[in-house]
Amino acid sequence: MESELFDPQSTTNQKQPGLPDAVRTKTPSKVYGVGGLLIVLLLFPGLHLLLGGTLNFYLNLMLFAFMYIALSSSWNIMGGYTGYISLGHNVFFAIGGYFGGTLLVYHDISVFVSAPFAGLLTMLVGLLIGLITLRVRGPSFIISTVALVLVVRLILDNWRYVGGANGMSLPLLDLPVAWSKIPFYYAMLLIAVLAVFMSYRIRHSKLGLGLRAISQDEIKAEAAGIPTRRYKIIAFALSGFFIGVAGAIWGQYLTYISPSIFLLILIGAQMVLMCILGGKGTVAGPIVGAVLVILMNEFFLSRFGGTELNIFGTGLLMVLVLLFFPDGIVGSLRKMRRLPGFLDWD
Repeated sequence: MESELFDPQSTTNQKQPGLPDAVRTKTPSKVYGVGGLLIVLLLFPGLHLLLGGTLNFYLNLMLFAFMYIALSSSWNIMGGYTGYISLGHNVFFAIGGYFGGTLLVYHDISVFVSAPFAGLLTMLVGLLIGLITLRVRGPSFIISTVALVLVVRLILDNWRYVGGANGMSLPLLDLPVAWSKIPFYYAMLLIAVLAVFMSYRIRHSKLGLGLRAISQDEIKAEAAGIPTRRYKIIAFALSGFFIGVAGAIWGQYLTYISPSIFLLILIGAQMVLMCILGGKGTVAGPIVGAVLVILMNEFFLSRFGGTELNIFGTGLLMVLVLLFFPDGIVGSLRKMRRLPGFLDWD
């Protein structure tokens, strides 16, 4: 049964007899569409410089969106494909931020150099945490991830070497104001692209098939011979890599790191919310969800400021989206056969 479930032929876009030409030609159009979008995003900072550095707000907004695309796509590996809801993935975010920040302050190592190593560290931490927390399932696992955030925050609040609860200031990049956001923009864009690519590759791999089987029915998957515990731990470790990398870059971008920046439950909850709104367990869902949530927040913030009306408006719109798209936007549109081809990467 396992060999049937993990048939490599099922994970490829092979031409099959009787398959309509329109279906077979979807893949090139998707590649061209995504390629065109990437070219536009790569050229956008050039427009910013041509206009005399007047697009700082949009650079910041897009950079923020790239970061959350990376975070939510990474979380989706564990929460979407495997079905294990974690509210503690911002621990990886904090580890990456503190790793990059301390190397910069004490050893003058740029975060653009240390960020990949921050990702490797978060993978190792994810492996160790997974060995402990993934012994439990369901609500017990969710509670264990929340407890993890509280424990790490307690440690950082009392660790004087990294500034304790007061945090630690990081040096600015020695760049003109118009150029100051551009290195971070490209770094976050690269992280987002690689995180989505990793999610896509996992989704179409033997590991991805096993994770989805665990999500559907873990007991049956285990009975079929799938090494469920090993797969879950691998997924947990992989899901932390790009979150750690993004954390290192984000800390330097803010020029300040503290537990209150990285270890808010809200940050972990936003990763979950973005995946659910966009379509949990799909490749494009976290992207759609991240962009939607950020645009909604910006719209209501510009209309109502940081008031209760802002929170109410954002919450109401999210409830309406889930009412009309119960499987998330991507998942529901696919069921209705109205999903645009450039979003259909599953």
